Amino acid sequence: MPVKEIDLTLKNEPGQLSMVSEILGTNGIDIIAFYVSTKGEHGSLRFVANDPDRAITVLKARGYKMKIEEAVACVTPHHPGGLNSILKPLKKEGINVDYIYPCLSQLGNESTAILIVGVAAKDRERTLNVLKENWIKVLGEELYRL
Repeated sequence: MPVKEIDLTLKNEPGQLSMVSEILGTNGIDIIAFYVSTKGEHGSLRFVANDPDRAITVLKARGYKMKIEEAVACVTPHHPGGLNSILKPLKKEGINVDYIYPCLSQLGNESTAILIVGVAAKDRERTLNVLKENWIKVLGEELYRL
């Protein structure tokens, strides 16, 4: 049960993130997790929205270029070493984490955090199984309603 992640290509110049945020916000779409990186003249905004299909439609209508990926959303303890409860089982199984970023929403429990984890497509199903076998809660579409 991966979640939809939008990987949006942007120009690396002032105001680009603000414009995307405004477009989504005026259309009632909330960014619930995001990661930004830049390299040279371009940047990438990876994000999970509360209504990914609508976000895709709205942004495509505005001419934005994007890729739709699947990522794993999981709950991790929010204390020193909590991140390793996710990373250690993946390391043991030889699964490489391509990227990881936190979610802005919570499950209503301050002692946990939600992370978005990107792994290679070939490893995604195995990642889901490894996390579940290690008692890590994996979220699907319920993430969009937090």
